[in-house]
Amino acid sequence: MVRALDLTRRFGELTAVDHLSLHVAKGEVFGLVGPDGAGKTTTLRMLCALMDPTSGSAEVAGCDVAKDPQGVKDRIGYMAQRFGLYQDLTVEENMVFYADLFGISKQDRNRMMPRFLEMTRMAPFRERPAGKLSGGMKQKLALMCTLLHKPEVLFLDEPTNGVDPVSRRDFWVILYDLVKQGMTVFVTTAYLDEAERCDRVGLMDKGRLIQCDTPAHLKEKLPESTWQVASPNSRQAREALARVPGVLSVEPSGANLHVFAGPEVEAGALEAAAPGSRVEKIVPSIEDVFIAHIRRAQRQ
Repeated sequence: MVRALDLTRRFGELTAVDHLSLHVAKGEVFGLVGPDGAGKTTTLRMLCALMDPTSGSAEVAGCDVAKDPQGVKDRIGYMAQRFGLYQDLTVEENMVFYADLFGISKQDRNRMMPRFLEMTRMAPFRERPAGKLSGGMKQKLALMCTLLHKPEVLFLDEPTNGVDPVSRRDFWVILYDLVKQGMTVFVTTAYLDEAERCDRVGLMDKGRLIQCDTPAHLKEKLPESTWQVASPNSRQAREALARVPGVLSVEPSGANLHVFAGPEVEAGALEAAAPGSRVEKIVPSIEDVFIAHIRRAQRQ
């Protein structure tokens, strides 16, 4: 449903997206993950035919983004970081307005709107002005407006940014329901824990796609071992552990430290460097995988 080959976008001397290649299958939840400024939004805008690539090519739902941009737009739903809701209009009025923009018949509108309101649990708030909704409710309303013309591919640009944890969970439940109905979802996020919810994940930094695989395979392929160290003096322990030969990086993780080290490093070496600490080998999270890749690139 989505295919990009050497997709590149430059702004003067700045290369925002650097020879990015990826593919997304039908019915897949694909997550593009990375820090602010990594090039996620620029990638999304090119795939949605809202911005021309400097070089490279891309197809979405069988349409070339450069040669047939309108064909792409007819087949996708795009929810930007700041969706254009009208604050003075109610939930229902916003949906009717977007239905009119999409040219949706009154019959289809009357059939779809109640279903979306029920799916998102927004039916009790249909008469509430959008400006008086919570952040999570605004995102649900934006999603409903995006879905009205039945897109084949749904592009979401950091849809849960600034949304409370409960609303984030509810939002992902809705996305899973859409995928069960055959939709393909392409989502960008800076929340690395959300990457665990995707079928496949692309890790992006400084315009480049550095890894792309399932969350499980990304963890398995990490060349470094991941250790968790609980120390009564984290600052002192972090400095000491960083000096152990074979240690790539030592990063704070809540009240503990996560140590990324080569296979030659054993628990005894870490315990000797930070006496009184509790050391255990752990399965890395996606956040651990991403940080390890970034630190390795910085060293190189």
